[in-house]
Amino acid sequence: MISKAKLIHLPYSGQYLEKTYDISSPWNSQDWTWVKFENEDFTEWCGVFRGSPRALAISKKHNSVLVLTSDYFYQLDRLNGKLTEYETQPQYQSLTVTPSGDFLIADDYYIEIIGSTLIDKKMVESPIEMDTIRFHSWTENKLSITSHEFLNWDNQLELEFDSKTLKLTMISSYR
Repeated sequence: MISKAKLIHLPYSGQYLEKTYDISSPWNSQDWTWVKFENEDFTEWCGVFRGSPRALAISKKHNSVLVLTSDYFYQLDRLNGKLTEYETQPQYQSLTVTPSGDFLIADDYYIEIIGSTLIDKKMVESPIEMDTIRFHSWTENKLSITSHEFLNWDNQLELEFDSKTLKLTMISSYR
């Protein structure tokens, strides 16, 4: 069972047992992402994913690992490391897991909560239209987010997502 995951650079040959998650498509880039996984028994292995790295997150609640690259959005079973689902050419830029174990993902304009499958998504309502959303850090159950106001790049926004209430609140706006 996977307990930890970390984005790494290309490992030395033979450093880890490697498993390649490649999906055949004429649209694949030549970029690759390497993720070092650690199982509960402290064994380490490396997953190799098509596309340049963006983010990854583990949920004990959903027993899954999400790996986001420029080419694909992968979902792995945390129990055995098998690929369960994927999306091609994802527009997502930010990914995190809430303290309660749900996944939170954002493209440039919208934030969504992901349940147990990649198609199980729920849009988070926003107090303002956003552009270039970026997740930062968790403080207890609140996630710090920055964005620009849609069609007004001079207005930098600071927002906060509360994982208990599932509400997004604007903290400040800078012009």
